[in-house]
Amino acid sequence: MKYIFNLTIISLLLFSCDNTPTNSNDPVVIGSYKNDAGKIVPITVGEVTNQQIWLDYIKAHNEKDLEKIAEINAEKWEGYTADGSVGKGNDTHIAILDNWFKNESPRWEVRWMIANSTENEDGEIEEWLTTGNDFYNVDADGKNIFEYNVHDVQFKNGKIVRVNVYSRAKEQGLIEYNYQLRKLDSKEFSY
Repeated sequence: MKYIFNLTIISLLLFSCDNTPTNSNDPVVIGSYKNDAGKIVPITVGEVTNQQIWLDYIKAHNEKDLEKIAEINAEKWEGYTADGSVGKGNDTHIAILDNWFKNESPRWEVRWMIANSTENEDGEIEEWLTTGNDFYNVDADGKNIFEYNVHDVQFKNGKIVRVNVYSRAKEQGLIEYNYQLRKLDSKEFSY
């Protein structure tokens, strides 16, 4: 009986090991994405050299170096902020920053970065860097602001093409969550 038990364990171990050879050139899939065409495509490990570009970009913002920011931006730069604002074009971005920097003191600290890439609806590979950043500001009224920001940053040929900003305010302390749903009138909501 002991022999059969040992043989069974060894057999399970051998069959559970994936001995399928993999091509070391295959991209490592880390997730999936539904593109604008509605197709689910894999997200793969991206170009990690974009991390240094982002660090340089944030440093330029913290130093209010508009020339360096403009140099890193693509001409057709696009920015989408957490409040729904949209900026398009490098010149527009620099004008917005110039005004902001004159009136407030924004500063960012990069906490983490994940390089990733995916195929768009045209079959082109897009390079992205998803970053977590602490955001500090002293607004025009002297009020201190702190937020947690996530930036999805698209790169093309070493330039920043697009930035999507997602934001969460600093926690204000523990609160009690209540996920009870109120009973909806059938006129308010139906399938």
